[in-house]
Amino acid sequence: MPIGILGSLAVCTLLYLAVAAVVTGMVPLDHIDKTAPLATAFRERGRDFAAGLISVGAIVGLTSVLLVLLLGQSRIFFAMSRDGLLPPLFSRVHPRFRTPHLSTLIVGGIVSLLAAFFPLELIVELVSIGTLFAFVLVSIGVVVMRSIAPEQHRAFRCPWAELDLRRGKLPWIPIASVTACSYLMASLPLATWIRFVVWLVAGLAIYWLYGSRRSRVALAARG
Repeated sequence: MPIGILGSLAVCTLLYLAVAAVVTGMVPLDHIDKTAPLATAFRERGRDFAAGLISVGAIVGLTSVLLVLLLGQSRIFFAMSRDGLLPPLFSRVHPRFRTPHLSTLIVGGIVSLLAAFFPLELIVELVSIGTLFAFVLVSIGVVVMRSIAPEQHRAFRCPWAELDLRRGKLPWIPIASVTACSYLMASLPLATWIRFVVWLVAGLAIYWLYGSRRSRVALAARG
C-alpha cells in the first residue's frame, strides 16, 4: 500500500509537470485559458479535432471523479452516523441493495443545488481550502499520535515524522506538508477564507450540539 500510494503520486506528478511543460511550449502562458488549458492550446494551434477529443475526455473524466467523490462522501456520512456524530438517518441501509441510499440522495441533492446556483470558481476554491486544511490536520495528527501513542500498531509508518528534541529528531515530512499546504491556502482570496471559517464554525456547532454527546467515544467515556 505505501509503495502504491507514493508511486502513483510520483507518476501523476511527473505527468502533470510534463503536460504543463508541453502546453506552455505550445502556447504562451498568458494566452492559456485556465478553464480548459489543453483544449485551448490545441485550438490555438489549429488542431480543432484534438481539442474536441480532449474536451470529451475531460467531461468523461470529471463525471467519473464526481461519481466517486459523491459515493465517497455518502460513505463518510454513513461512518460518522454509525459512530454517533450524525443523525441515524445517514446510516440507514437500503433493504435490497445494502447501500446508504438516503445519505447518497442527500449528498447528491446538496451537490446539485450548489452546482446549479454557485459559480464553479467559488466551489473549487472552497473545496481546495477545505482539502488543504484537512491535509494540515492529518500532518499534525501524525506527529501528535507518534507522541501520545508511540506503541500503537500501524499498517505502515511515515518516515521522518517523529518529534524527539532530546535525540534531535524533527518531523520533517509533516513540517514540509504543513508548510506547503499553508502556502497554497494563503494564496486563496479573502472571500474564500471567510466562507471557510463560516463552514468550519457550522461544522463545529453540529459537533458540539449533537455529535459530542451522542458519539460512541462519549458514550463509552460515560460508561
